[in-house]
Amino acid sequence: MDHPTATSEVSARAAKLASIPSFQRIDAFLNESDYARRHLLPGACDFTLGNPHQMPAGRYVNTLRDALTPQNDQWFAYQTNGQAAREAAAESLQRLLGVPFRTEDIYLTTGGFAAIALALKTVADPGDEVIYSLPPWFLYEPLVLEAGLVPVKVRINTTTFDLDLDAIEAAITERTRVVIVNSPNNPTGRIYPPELLVRLAELLASASERIGRRIYVVSDEPYNRIVFDGLRFHSPAEFYPYTLLAYSYGKTHLSPGERVGYLALPPTMPRGEGMSHAITSLQVAMGWVYPNALLQHALPELEKFSIDVGQLQRRRDRLVDALVGMGYRVRPPEGTFYLYVRSPIPDDEAFTNSLARRDVFVLPGVLFETPGFFRISLTANEDMIERSLPAFEAAIKSS
Repeated sequence: MDHPTATSEVSARAAKLASIPSFQRIDAFLNESDYARRHLLPGACDFTLGNPHQMPAGRYVNTLRDALTPQNDQWFAYQTNGQAAREAAAESLQRLLGVPFRTEDIYLTTGGFAAIALALKTVADPGDEVIYSLPPWFLYEPLVLEAGLVPVKVRINTTTFDLDLDAIEAAITERTRVVIVNSPNNPTGRIYPPELLVRLAELLASASERIGRRIYVVSDEPYNRIVFDGLRFHSPAEFYPYTLLAYSYGKTHLSPGERVGYLALPPTMPRGEGMSHAITSLQVAMGWVYPNALLQHALPELEKFSIDVGQLQRRRDRLVDALVGMGYRVRPPEGTFYLYVRSPIPDDEAFTNSLARRDVFVLPGVLFETPGFFRISLTANEDMIERSLPAFEAAIKSS
């Protein structure tokens, strides 16, 4: 349906968003499942979302408290792309990626959601196609559709968890405008290696020339500081100049309810003078998607530290070793908060329901459009992990 009927209570766009199957499954899981009814009960082990299950770090709390103290009468006035915050973000990206980002390359947003939406609307027009890989972060499709764009889904290699470059190339048409890349990947934990990103850059450069229009990468990398085993993270922005980088501090500090992030354009990206004005115009038109003043004031200090990645790695190791010992098939993640585990039976929803009956809550792979897996969040605390192990063992033995 292109237009609402005369009796419609909502717009056609809103109705289309509400009808997305994966969106409906997520909504049902969060509001109508055993998880919704029981995850807050004493003894429940909640491995579902990347939410904190221990008190925030004192340094994080103190940083917000310090930023709350006004230094002038404009402290809580309208804030757009604050200079100090942009400088801190650009310097941090320089150190992390070795790419000479400048202050003017950073556009502050209310978290990674807004950064992705801003990127899509900056370079793509309604009807353009956006390619992304399955399993995806489960809110790509709503963001793509809300922008009037067309989602095009391809599968990853479920053995290596790498991008399937042949599948991406086969999906490119004359309407392709964006390829979304998520590394470190949610839900698989895979960090895409430089050689893969180089090949992707070559593929997209060749395809852009073939179809006669530029294909952009939107690099969704909120976990680019959550990396294990001393590995070095590599961004597509290092290899492909037409990359728009979306970042969120909600992962770095395990504070997803404090909405602050940015969209960054590498200085290597050829762009006309109008792009910066287009982005800032969108920041206003999308509903003033600049971070709140408090978070902008705090951002330079927030750039100096993160959550305890070593603690997350120890949780990863404990769970991987225990699950493998029980007979589960799991590839150790190289980053992020998550394990993506093969379900012992094809029906991942049935298996995760069997865990839920034992008060262990995980996300079934069907929510990520990849049946046969389930996701465990490492943000559960140590007590939850230890209490969950007998339930994981009982569930696989009864499967």
